[in-house]
Amino acid sequence: MTITLYDIPSTLPGNTWGPNTFKTRYTLNFKGLRFTTEWVEYPDIEPHCKKLGIKPTSKKDDGRDHYTLPAIYDPSTGTYISDSFAIAEYLDKTYPDTPPIFPRNTVGLHRVFTQTAFTQNIEPIWEFILPPTCLILNPPSNEYFRRTREESFGKTLEDVVPKGDYAIEQWNKLQEGFGKIAAWYAVTDGTGPYMMGDEISWDDIVLCSFFSWMRIVWGKDDKKWKDVAGWDGGRWGRLLQDLEKYAV
Repeated sequence: MTITLYDIPSTLPGNTWGPNTFKTRYTLNFKGLRFTTEWVEYPDIEPHCKKLGIKPTSKKDDGRDHYTLPAIYDPSTGTYISDSFAIAEYLDKTYPDTPPIFPRNTVGLHRVFTQTAFTQNIEPIWEFILPPTCLILNPPSNEYFRRTREESFGKTLEDVVPKGDYAIEQWNKLQEGFGKIAAWYAVTDGTGPYMMGDEISWDDIVLCSFFSWMRIVWGKDDKKWKDVAGWDGGRWGRLLQDLEKYAV
C-alpha cells in the first residue's frame, strides 16, 4: 500500500522545497517506503487537516491550534499523523524491517540535538533564507507566508534581509554555529561521515533537509550556498551529496 505525504508546493520544477517536509521525504525514501505526494497550499493546511482529522502540532500565541505540514496518511494502519519527528518515530515502530531513523533506541538523543543544539546554532539562518523563500511560492502561499512572517518580525521581509556590517556579523555567527555542529560530527569521523559514524540517522536527515532548502532557495551557484557547502572542510556539501538521492 502507498503512503500519502502532504507537502507544500512551489513554483519550481519538482515543487519540493521546505525543510520540514523534506525531513519526511528523506525518511520515507531512506526506508524504501512507497509514497505519493498531495500538495496543499499554506492557507489550506488548517482546513485540510481538520477535514482529515490530522491533529495540530502546537499552539499559536493566542492559544489556538496550529496545524502544520508534513503529515502522512498510512493506509496499512489507517493512521494520519503530523510533525516530522513524530512521523519518523511512527515509521520506525510500524516498519521495523526498514532501516531505522533512530538506531538502537536513540530517539531521546536525537530529539535533544534537533530541538536544542541544532536550532540554537543555526539561529542566524532565518533572516537570510525566509525572504527569498517567499519568492518561490505560489500566490496563495506567497501571500500567507509573507503576511505571517512579517507579523512575526514586525517588518517587511525586504527589511528582514541582513545588510552591511550586520549581515557580515550574522553570517560569521552562522558559520561558527555550523562549526560547533561539525565538532560533534568529528567525534565519529573514524568510523564514517555521519553523526553516528557509518549509520545514517535523524540528525543527518535534518541537516540535509535544511541544506536542500538552502540550495533550492538561494540557487546552487549562489555564494551563500557555496559558502555553506564548503564550510568545515566541505563536510556539509559532501553530506548532502551522500543523502540527496533520498530527497526525491
